[in-house]
Amino acid sequence: MKRLLLLNLLACAFAVRAEPVGEVDTVFKFIGPDHKIVVDAYDDPEVKGVTCYVSRAKTGGIKGALGLAEDKSEASIACRQTGPISFAKPLRQQDEMFNERISLVFKRLRVVRMVDAARNTLVYLTYSDRVIEGSPQNSVTAVPVDRGTPIPVR
Repeated sequence: MKRLLLLNLLACAFAVRAEPVGEVDTVFKFIGPDHKIVVDAYDDPEVKGVTCYVSRAKTGGIKGALGLAEDKSEASIACRQTGPISFAKPLRQQDEMFNERISLVFKRLRVVRMVDAARNTLVYLTYSDRVIEGSPQNSVTAVPVDRGTPIPVR
C-alpha cells in the first residue's frame, strides 16, 4: 500500500511541467547569466482547459549558473480557461498542483488549487516556503467555471 501511494505521489510530481513563455533581464551580470524575471505556463493536471502563468525572479551570476543561488520569494500567478473545462475525477477541496525548488535545499515555490464550490470557481494560490520559516509573499487568481459544469469535489 505504501509503495502504491509513493508511486502515485511521484507520478503527480512529474505530471506538471513548466513550459517557458518568456523572460526579461532585470540586472546585467558581467560573469554568468543576468538576473531575470521568467514566465512559465503550467497546465492543471486534474482540470483540463485551465493553464496557470507564473512569473518569478530568477537569480543569475555565478551562483545562479551553478544552481547555488536562492531565488526571491516573490511570484505572481494568473490562471485562465484555455479550452473547454472538464474533470477526469473529483477534486480535493484543496490540493497542491505544483512545486519547484527555488534554492539549493530549503525553499520551494508552490501552487495550490482550492475549490470554491459555492461559486463554482477554482482558486489558485502561489507562495514560497522554507524549512525553517515561510514567506508571506503570495499571489492569488480565480477561474470561474460555467454553472453547467459543476466542479466535482471528493
